[in-house]
This record gives sequence, structure tokens and C-alpha cells, in this order.
Amino acid sequence: MPTEPSPTARALRTLEILRNRPGATADQLAEALGVTERAARRYVGILREAGIPVESTRGPYGGYRLGRGMRLPPVAFTEPEALALVMAALDDTDELVGQALRKIIRALPEQVGQQASVLREHASAAPDPHSVRPDPATTGALVAASAERRTVRVTYRSESGKESEGEVDPWAVVVRQGLWYLLCHSHRAGATRTYRVDRIGSVHETNRTFAPPDGLDPVAVLEAEFGMHWEYVTRVAFDAPLSEVARWVDPPMGRLEASDDGCVLVGSTSAPSMYAQEWLARLPFDFRVEGGPELRAAVAAVGARFSAAVQS
Repeated sequence: MPTEPSPTARALRTLEILRNRPGATADQLAEALGVTERAARRYVGILREAGIPVESTRGPYGGYRLGRGMRLPPVAFTEPEALALVMAALDDTDELVGQALRKIIRALPEQVGQQASVLREHASAAPDPHSVRPDPATTGALVAASAERRTVRVTYRSESGKESEGEVDPWAVVVRQGLWYLLCHSHRAGATRTYRVDRIGSVHETNRTFAPPDGLDPVAVLEAEFGMHWEYVTRVAFDAPLSEVARWVDPPMGRLEASDDGCVLVGSTSAPSMYAQEWLARLPFDFRVEGGPELRAAVAAVGARFSAAVQS
């Protein structure tokens, strides 16, 4: 299902139409945007609220046009800023990013642009193999809904391939280690949830608004949410002190708690095999899987494979 453009995206499209077609009427805007006349007038209102002078004239030859002197301010980069921009985009293989970067370099002053162009041509980076680039339209729709505090309806595909649909309050979009996440309140679950943006299939705005929690720290809440709310429960016990184990445990693995004889890692996962092979296998401590039959089976499979590898 295609992602529905956000009000912000449609307002920007309205601005583009008025630049190219001064005097466009509400019905002409509505036809070009694929919305009702009432919605078209709302997007004009969004532009005006943003400080963009949009004039309207009544009568048979009336319509909307941009006020005189309406020009986008020039963007000027210093040489360090231009080089930093190129460096930030070096490991991005997305063609849209490449096109945008080429346009920026061409628009720079000659000396600054030459330095940026040389850096882009002769430097390279090994991209993070675990990073995933989400759809820009989906990401933009979520960011706009978050900024406008508007509830949206999304479709989502979990790591195991299970698809679901529901309404969420999009508190924030957070980028962590090359992955984009939506931190939100799920109406269906009645709780905080974290969704990978690249697994969100569609975004549709609703007429309802929300208020995020007071003092929300999206990054801190995101870290705390990792390792919770997944399909399969996990509980792993360690005889080592919590302070030592904590240095090896990332938030997605769950919550580490002190116990009488060491500590316990409590969480959940949608991929027990990955949890066993990539996370538990690298820990330099003895451990016991006390909870989660799926994780027990995955750890047993890893152990059998390793045992077979050293048998003569």
C-alpha cells in the first residue's frame, strides 16, 4: 500500500504549484493535489502559518499567488561545513542522496566546491553492514505526524514476518547504529512500542491528536524498550557479578537484574536463533537459560553444532 503524503509534504507541494501557476484557484489546487477544496485551503493556511505570504484575490480572475519578494533564502556553506556534509554522506549508497549531494557541490563557491568534490571522488567508506535505509516517504510521514502530534494508522511487519495494523501515537523517530526506529504508543497494546521504520508498510494520518509524555527522552526510552515486548520470553542467569556482565549486554538483549548468586538477564526476542548465535555465544561468562523454550532449543542447537565441530 502506498504511503499517504503528510500535510507538510502537501503544503510544500502547494508552494511549488503556486510558484509555477500564480493565480491558481482552490479547485485547481485541489485537483493538482488530489484532495478536496477544503483540504487545499488548509494547506494554504499551513503556508501562511509558516510565514510564507500567500495572497488571495476574489472574483472570476482571482486565486492564490505568492506575495511579492517571496524568495527562499540562500544557503551558504563554509569549507569545513561542506567537507563535513560530504563526509557524513560517504557511506550512503542511496542514489537520491548522491543526486542531492552533487547538486549541493555544484552550487558551492568554486574553491569550496572543488575541495568537496575531490573528497567525494577520492575518499570511500565501508558502510555498516547492519544499517538499513527506510523509505524516505514513510520516514517523512512519521516525522511530520510526530511534529504535528497526530495519531496515525500503520501497517507493520515483524522480524519473523508477521504483519499487523493499528493506530499509534508517533512520539519520535530515532536513529540508532544505522537503523531507524519509531518510538510510539500503541493504542492496540495500550503500551509503549518500538518499530523499525523500514518494516512499516504504510502510514495514514487520522483526525486525532495526542500529547507525548512530559519530559520525554526518546533515546533513553528507546534503549529501555529494546529487548521487551517480543514474541518469545528469554531469561538467562549468570554467576558473575552484574557490574561485569553489564559491560557485555546491550539494551536489545533485555534488562539485567541482580540476583543472590550473580545476575539475571530478562527480556524477549522474535529471533531465538539470532539471540543464541550472535548475542549469547559472544559473552565470556558461563550462563544458564532459565526461561523460554524457544531460546533453550536455539542454544542447544548452537552447542550441538560447536560440539560437532571439534569431534574427531
